[in-house]
Amino acid sequence: MLAYTYPLLNIFWTMLLVAGFVLWIYLLMVIFVDLFRSQDIGGVAKAAWFLFVLLLPLIGVLTYLIVRGGKMRARAEAQAEEQAAEFDAYIRQVSTEDGKTSTTDELATLADLKDRGKISDEEYEAAKKKALAS
Repeated sequence: MLAYTYPLLNIFWTMLLVAGFVLWIYLLMVIFVDLFRSQDIGGVAKAAWFLFVLLLPLIGVLTYLIVRGGKMRARAEAQAEEQAAEFDAYIRQVSTEDGKTSTTDELATLADLKDRGKISDEEYEAAKKKALAS
């Protein structure tokens, strides 16, 4: 009998409202995380943005996305690149004995530097001999 008192259209409307609410909460969390992670504004400006977004939610969120939306993406990309570099460095350190690079890696790096013209043939040979000696 419950199906007759709660029509199908009302179920879809309720699902839409719940999804919108979850999306709204997610957007607020993303904005607050970006706001407090941001290094280009001070504490007073952060507090003002926080109160603006909190007290006037729709206008505050739209204004924040318009004014600082491009910087949000740039900060997120920079953080992702930084985390990837730290992870790669950690993997390199763990994958070799005592954190030292292998002779093969050193020779590959030297060959790459020589191919790009960063070091001369003499510097390459000297570094190669040093790498093979250790």
